[in-house]
Amino acid sequence: MSKFQQDLTSGSVTKQLLKFALPFLLSNLIQAMYNMADILIVGWFSGPVGTSAVGIGGNVTILVINLISGLAVGGTVLIAQFIGAKKNDEVTKTIGTMFTAYGIASVILTVVMLILCPYILRLLNCPKESFDAAMSYLNICMMGNIFVFGYNAVSAVLRGMGNSRHPLIFVAIAAATNVVLDLLFCGPLKMGAAGAAWATIMAQGLSFIMSVIFLRRNNFVFDFHPRSFRIHRDIFIQLVKIGLPSSLQGTLVSFSFMFLTRLANDIGGIAGSTALSIAGKVNSVAILPAIAMQASVSSMAGQNLGAKKPERALKTMFIAIALAFAFSTAVFALVQTFTGEIVTLFIGTGNTDLPAEVVEQCIQASREYIRYFSYDYFVVSFVFNINGLAIGAGQTLFSLFNACTSSLFLRVPVAWIFGIRLGWGLKGVALAAPIASLGALVFGIVYLLTGKWRISSIKGIRLAD
Repeated sequence: MSKFQQDLTSGSVTKQLLKFALPFLLSNLIQAMYNMADILIVGWFSGPVGTSAVGIGGNVTILVINLISGLAVGGTVLIAQFIGAKKNDEVTKTIGTMFTAYGIASVILTVVMLILCPYILRLLNCPKESFDAAMSYLNICMMGNIFVFGYNAVSAVLRGMGNSRHPLIFVAIAAATNVVLDLLFCGPLKMGAAGAAWATIMAQGLSFIMSVIFLRRNNFVFDFHPRSFRIHRDIFIQLVKIGLPSSLQGTLVSFSFMFLTRLANDIGGIAGSTALSIAGKVNSVAILPAIAMQASVSSMAGQNLGAKKPERALKTMFIAIALAFAFSTAVFALVQTFTGEIVTLFIGTGNTDLPAEVVEQCIQASREYIRYFSYDYFVVSFVFNINGLAIGAGQTLFSLFNACTSSLFLRVPVAWIFGIRLGWGLKGVALAAPIASLGALVFGIVYLLTGKWRISSIKGIRLAD
């Protein structure tokens, strides 16, 4: 077995889960922190205008990433199950196919988004105070898509192999680089949101290049030779089959966030935009335990289902739920206790052209939104890990269904009803999140009871009957 691979089909489930999840959690925490550094440092030097610009621009960037995120999900699942089934040749073919597809997609999406960015910002009713800054941030981020997509591809491959330690190293390098460049570009050089964007893509570019160099020098299963970058039709079909629902899921969720952004902008202007921007960054950290557990469950479940050990896969999910819930409860308590301090951390009192009363409105709106939104943390631990089991089995259609139901058919209309029709404002928009998650949990429980997660959608892999 390659040193980049880890057997997740034997030994203590809890120990294996923690061994995989903790480096992944730390990796995602670092990733979230250096993404948060953009909005924090910009907020310090540019005030709510910078916060709003980076927040709105970040939501659009996430949408672009989600458009092809399914390739990474499909790659992780295929690699995990092929490793469990001892099909090493298929592992190599999967890696080559995924890398090639990611490269082609990055070029296409970069060109398209550079054209569409101004229209998207107008559609979101981006506040006039932050429009130009958001435009600069987006254009620069789009030019760095190749690095973002490349790093995501490498991470997906390693997760499928049961390796969460090396992605941690690569992202730590990116984080340190990003923070240093943020402080330089946004501080002395006074580049604002544009500086934060340059810092991000330069840091991610460095991380991606270093990860490829490291893998090549350590006899990785894929040699990165130009001839190895090709699309294997049978593998690509399976990648799309598994990954398309996940891409659609992420895209639909992003669209729902963009609707909520428009709703918040309509309700509160720059204050509403700032509130959603800060809440989004806080949430990206708060749900990390659940995300780490979900990724761990999908990888462990994939290998165990490939090895025909369904009960071990199910046990993994239940342990992950318990651990994630404990973490999420602690995070909820911290957010509720220190809401004011968290908001103040993001909104600097320095270089801003906004009147003091407007800045205060931004602070108060952000506090209210975060307090009500954070009730969602109690529910996502269950939802994410049920989805992790389904993804590990290649049953990504369930995740798509659940995302459509919760994000589009629950969260969006509830936010509109509570926020606009009932006049609750940003509080109503925030409360839509936990209500939607409760709906997703109900569907998740029904899915588990059907036992459909025992049936693989991957050609050549037969799970337990």
